[in-house]
Amino acid sequence: MSNTKKILTQPLRIFIVAMLMGLLMKVLGWPMATQVMFVSFTTIGILYSFRFWKKPIKQFKDYNKLILVLFWAINGVLNILDVQHTIYIHLVIAISFVLWFVLEGASYLIHGNQHTKNSTLQLLWNIAMVFGTLAIIAGSLMKILHWEYALSLLVLGIVIVFAYVFRDTFAVEGLKNEDTNGEELQA
Repeated sequence: MSNTKKILTQPLRIFIVAMLMGLLMKVLGWPMATQVMFVSFTTIGILYSFRFWKKPIKQFKDYNKLILVLFWAINGVLNILDVQHTIYIHLVIAISFVLWFVLEGASYLIHGNQHTKNSTLQLLWNIAMVFGTLAIIAGSLMKILHWEYALSLLVLGIVIVFAYVFRDTFAVEGLKNEDTNGEELQA
């Protein structure tokens, strides 16, 4: 498999960071959170669509990822606009996520990027990412149940995931080595 250079990787990562910042702002009740999230979801959808359009060879898994990202972004925008009855959008997201996981996700998550060395620092960052994701899930569930420290755990998880994506986006050594961490491989 040859690895080809993906377009718009950095802008997509920047807007994912902005979306996470907007989510954190929303949880903390800060002003402008809705606007930051709206712009981020919209821009991610547009940038990924353009990235897909510019891709020379498109396979089924590429179409599936496009559907996954677009419906996720549309769902985010519709939730911000308080549109009711988005069950069909959730259904499309769930089906496309399961398809992605079956077609590519498991091997992507297990093998990751074959060209990078797994250093101790990278392993610690990956563990932090898993902890941050679990903290977001647990904090969300605790918030629904109105348990103590739910907001603290949710904010901690968002900050950890934000730090991981921010470091991955703006890492100086990653830019020098043209790191492709987080990008899919093409045949």
